[in-house]
Amino acid sequence: MNVLRLTAVGAWRSSLEQWSWRSFMITLVLNQAIGPLVGLLVWTAVDPTSRPIRVYFFILLAVQLLTVSYEDHTLCASIFDGTITNRLMLPQPVIADLAGTNVALRFWHTLFGLPILTIVGVAVGVHIHPLYLLIAVPAVVIAGALRFVFTITLAMSAFWTQRATAMVALGNTVIALLGGLAAPLFLLPGQVSSIGRLLPIWPMLGLPAEIAAGTLSAHQVVTAYITAVIWLVLLTAAAALVWRRGLHTFTAVGA
Repeated sequence: MNVLRLTAVGAWRSSLEQWSWRSFMITLVLNQAIGPLVGLLVWTAVDPTSRPIRVYFFILLAVQLLTVSYEDHTLCASIFDGTITNRLMLPQPVIADLAGTNVALRFWHTLFGLPILTIVGVAVGVHIHPLYLLIAVPAVVIAGALRFVFTITLAMSAFWTQRATAMVALGNTVIALLGGLAAPLFLLPGQVSSIGRLLPIWPMLGLPAEIAAGTLSAHQVVTAYITAVIWLVLLTAAAALVWRRGLHTFTAVGA
């Protein structure tokens, strides 16, 4: 509970700081929205009458904004210039500070993205079943946690290499390709989609959208949730291990 309280305090502090560069935040939001919007245009052109496709990419856009992660900037930079030592000296877990910054960024992305979501929803005539939307809410939370842990683990490669930002960029590309942005898994052949749903990437983006679109059976939803939670536990354990080993090898400039 103490970590959650510290994360909330960090989120509040970071949100106030980020408000000072709100014009740049709008640029970030537009950049995050491009992928889902292009996907919506392409796939609705393929099947203009498909309601699931419209709902899927609308929710995908929302999930993208709600789960953004910029640890390639917030963490990598502090490792590169040695300022992470300042965080290590504070009487609180470093993860609380990083998570607080992450939550604040997601808040502003969602807030500034609301006009885009409204316009898209009205333009394509999105109608979402309330029950499906309710079932999808926990999946959004899990998606946010998975993406944060996944991104921060890649960002911790900065302890060993100057190419850490490229590692995170590669991870984001993998999320786009396998997470359901490039192609919704429910439109792919059965075996391909089945394999994709077993990977940890799909729950980071596509799972909430597919639940809200109603493309999954009750059994598939339950299986997907169990799989996502298992991956979250495994990736969190991996992140903790990488963090400990990274700190062991870390030498700040001038230390």
